[in-house]
Formats: sequence, structure tokens, C-alpha cells
Amino acid sequence: MRSGVSAKSRGVGGHGSTPDAVREALRLAISLGEFAPGFQLRQDELAERFGTSRIPVREALKQLEAQGFVTFLANRGAVVSDLSIDEVVELLEIRIALECHALRLSIPAMGEMDLDDANKILRSYDKEPDPENWGAFNWRFHETLYAPCNRPRLLAMIEANYGHVSRFTRALVSRATGKERPQREHYQLLELCRDGEIEKAVRLLREHIVQTQKTLRSAQRHASRDASPKR
Repeated sequence: MRSGVSAKSRGVGGHGSTPDAVREALRLAISLGEFAPGFQLRQDELAERFGTSRIPVREALKQLEAQGFVTFLANRGAVVSDLSIDEVVELLEIRIALECHALRLSIPAMGEMDLDDANKILRSYDKEPDPENWGAFNWRFHETLYAPCNRPRLLAMIEANYGHVSRFTRALVSRATGKERPQREHYQLLELCRDGEIEKAVRLLREHIVQTQKTLRSAQRHASRDASPKR
């Protein structure tokens, strides 16, 4: 677990903390990689971290188990779930289905403020040198594009799915691809949204996510080759 991340920084604290607030703080910590796959989530330590009792923590862990972020193991309790590459690729396929649908609904409802907000995020993304932070900018950009669809359940599904994917692809894919190509596609996507080109925008978004799948598979092959015993 990374040090220096307090309950206050996650917006959770005090005896009034609800299971939902603890769940969202935990889900964010897992998505950002603060809790690695296999990390044991001790209820007493989490209660102290979030400034609450063990009851909201226990309920939050049960909710996260249902969402696939946490696994309960005999003699170990709750641990952060792990995923295979194949499972991550499948989640990317789900991402394509959900996000393309959201974008199709969003474009007709987009206003200038939505488009300007997305552009500001990309400008900040351009200036960020640390690959560890690129995933946050990437999510904020995509979230801004989908928000106008005004489908709370769909947006919640997109966010949860993205959280699963990002914790496995964030560092690996960012370092493999850099940000030049993804950013170029982001700006192209934004212009298509501005022009109301729904089908072209949806097609580009699909290709954008498919490229992540290809990069992930390629990185897996290289990692397996590098890990193989040298003859």
C-alpha cells in the first residue's frame, strides 16, 4: 500500500461514514493501484484509515466483492482480486460496447461547455510528464464525453468497468504506447463530437479501445519472452 494517502484525501472520515462512501474510496484506491492484486484488506486497518467503524468497512467489502474488485479467501479474508490477461481483454470488449453506446447518446446532447471542458482536460494531459498520472486524465476526458448522455446506470457501469481495466493497463499500456498516439486520437474524437459526426466518432472510439487490447497482448508476449530462461 502506498504511504501518505489519508482518509481525508479520499473524502471519507468521521463516524458518519457510510458503506457507500467507504466502498467508493476503496474502489478508487484499488483502481489507482494503491492496493495491488492479492493485497490483504484488513478491516481494522481500513476502519482506521477511513476514520470509521468496522461495520461500514465490512459492508463496503461485500459490495466490492459483488463488483469483482475484492475476493474473500479462507483463512485470509478479503484480498484485492486479480485478473488474467484474457479477462482484461474481455473487459475491454465490454468497454467498447458500453462506451460506444454512451457516446452515441451523448453527442447530440453535447454543448459548448462540455466540449470546452474536454479540451481543457486534453491540454492538461499534454503537459503531464508522469505516465502514472496519464490514466486519470484519460478517464476524465472519456467521462466528460459520456456525461451528456444522462444515463446514470450506464455511466456507473462504465466507471466500474474502467476501474477494473485501468488498474491492469495503466502503467503497462501507457509506457508501451506513450501518449502521442492516444492523444492524437483524443483530439480527433473531440473534433468529431464537435462536428456532430456520430458514426465516425463511434468508429474511432472503437478503434481507440481495440488498440489498447492489441498493446496489452503485445506487452504480455514481450513480458513472457523476457521472463523465459535464457539458453
